[in-house]
Amino acid sequence: MPSDAARIAGDIDRKSGTPIYIQLRELLRAYIGSSCPPGSALPSERDLAERFGLARMTVRQAIDALVGEEVIERVVGLGTFVRRPKLDLQVKLTSYTEEMQRRGMVPAAKVLSFEQIAANAFLARELQLEEGTALVRFRRLLLADNEPMSVDENFIPAHRVPGLLDGEPPTSLYNVLSERYGLVMEWGEDMIEATAATPSTARLLNVEVGSPLLKIQRHAFVARAMVDYSVSYYRADRYKLWVPLQRPGVRPTRNYASGYRQQ
Repeated sequence: MPSDAARIAGDIDRKSGTPIYIQLRELLRAYIGSSCPPGSALPSERDLAERFGLARMTVRQAIDALVGEEVIERVVGLGTFVRRPKLDLQVKLTSYTEEMQRRGMVPAAKVLSFEQIAANAFLARELQLEEGTALVRFRRLLLADNEPMSVDENFIPAHRVPGLLDGEPPTSLYNVLSERYGLVMEWGEDMIEATAATPSTARLLNVEVGSPLLKIQRHAFVARAMVDYSVSYYRADRYKLWVPLQRPGVRPTRNYASGYRQQ
């Protein structure tokens, strides 16, 4: 039975001035683009070497190049697989649902908790409230195309959102805050850091315990009043942080309005 490597179109031109590993790299790139959805396994180095009549060292060099470009990834003991592209995490105060739809993905959320709690010392400090103040806690697992992307937890002073807990959990938190309570988030402050997945978070995000995550803590304001404190854990294998930079006093030449922050 022929191996999957037999389905790769093209051949190596040994008379070309282009190095052989680069030719193979581009043949593999074309094959991945046309025939391999994310998560697909690539043929083994041995099969590729037989298919193109090359030394395995040359094949490994081509694969290493694609690994370096984050086109594919090696999984120890399993093989080489097409990487899922990372979404650029543009930190803005807009809707996760809208952003996923713009990317052609189907957004969804699993509610983990939607309840009233009393602010402990930490939450009281973060929200600039008295300890024991009633808060609405809204914790969700956010998905795209049925794959977990992040765990989000929001804390909102309960007196700001009377009756919120009487109904079903909102599909879009910020839309409900805006349309029902007139709370339009005007500005915010984010603290971004790397962290490792705890057992509970790893289980939700379907990653190994200790896997790298992006942790973002946000304080969101309406005028000068803090309305929302949130903590989000993003899968580092699905996101890369995108931050536009601009020299003070220089007019921007690009439109950065399409960025988002999932809520």
